[in-house]
Amino acid sequence: MRARCMGIALAVGCAMQPFPLAAIQSASAPAAAPSVALWPNGAPGSEKRKDEPERIENTYVHNVQNPSLTIFPADTSHANGIAIIVVPGGGHRFLVFQNEGVNPAKALNRYGITTFVLKYRLSREDGSTYTIQGDAVADARRAVRWVREHSADYGIDPHRIGLMGFSAGGELVSGVADNPEPAHKVMDATDQVSARPDFQVLVYPGPLGIPARAAAGAPPAFITAGSLDKCCAAPAMTLYQQLRDAGVSAELHLWADTDHGFNIAAYSERLSIQHWPDRLADWLSDGGWMTSRRQAIQRPVP
Repeated sequence: MRARCMGIALAVGCAMQPFPLAAIQSASAPAAAPSVALWPNGAPGSEKRKDEPERIENTYVHNVQNPSLTIFPADTSHANGIAIIVVPGGGHRFLVFQNEGVNPAKALNRYGITTFVLKYRLSREDGSTYTIQGDAVADARRAVRWVREHSADYGIDPHRIGLMGFSAGGELVSGVADNPEPAHKVMDATDQVSARPDFQVLVYPGPLGIPARAAAGAPPAFITAGSLDKCCAAPAMTLYQQLRDAGVSAELHLWADTDHGFNIAAYSERLSIQHWPDRLADWLSDGGWMTSRRQAIQRPVP
């Protein structure tokens, strides 16, 4: 399958309440992808700013005060029960929402994967009072909890939920999947759900959170980066070696003569970059994630 960029309306603005899969499919006309607020009353420390509008500049999203998930359900004709939460990059200054959020989400839909694109608080934006570990990583953790809690609403297996991040988004993935969770105040029922993803996907991940501090308990990982990436090839290799040494299933792809930010790049002249999502799909299939875990366990031995 050839990966290509997909155009879709950018969903920005006030987050809505949970939007069940059946309601999405019954719509008679195309509409902007629905979104849900991760904290109905506002994220901890951001309650008074939750109604501030987000700002778009050249498809980049700024001023995220009310973290949310934008939902892209897989077509029911081939939906397989997997969910992946996509975390865009942007150096924690903005979100590359289209090229590292919407486009990957739509590409993953073709494999039968239901996707959720995370908008998280930005710690390096001018005037920000947020931190990466205290707020952005907390948003990613909350996203995993929310998707798992609402898995039945979207036809998702709660034991097949992955977290996928690009660049700065990869730092959030590693912060959640490969490092210990700090003590946190339980605010509602969602906070009591596990925040551990079942698998992790890191695409040219940034260096924060690597080396990992909890590699031994980390979920299986698919890691990819460009060999020429001065920022993020080394962190990718470091995390892979840590997971390998800890006995965690991990796969690493470094693409020759490739730099940072290749995302879902159909325009690239390099076939490996055009087809790298197929390698991810291969890895998911080889790991049994494309099949119900219950079915996989109960399958009779020849």
